[in-house]
Amino acid sequence: MNESFVKSIYKTLVEDGKDIYKDLYENTKVSEKTVDYWKNALELYHSFDDIQKDVFMNIVKQTMIDTISSVLGVLDGSSTLYGGDFEFEVRINGISTEDELQDTFLEFVEENNN
Repeated sequence: MNESFVKSIYKTLVEDGKDIYKDLYENTKVSEKTVDYWKNALELYHSFDDIQKDVFMNIVKQTMIDTISSVLGVLDGSSTLYGGDFEFEVRINGISTEDELQDTFLEFVEENNN
């Protein structure tokens, strides 16, 4: 069950997420209503050549993977949070995910990237 869940997480958040960011960087039109953050980000992105754009999008992808891994580690109990001792349990279809989600996700990422 964890395997199906992490595959769905990867597809939805990493693969689709990377496509969404790529589309935003490629197609967002700057106007006077565009916030400075996006103006600066778009200017940076458009200053890159195609190889640099690919590297940048891979940095975005790896950042998403690292963030998802960290959150899954907190949720499955294999990682702790600063400032509190929280007790909770994540179940997928009634089955505990204790100490497995982060490892299963990272294993899938490693297999998928090879």
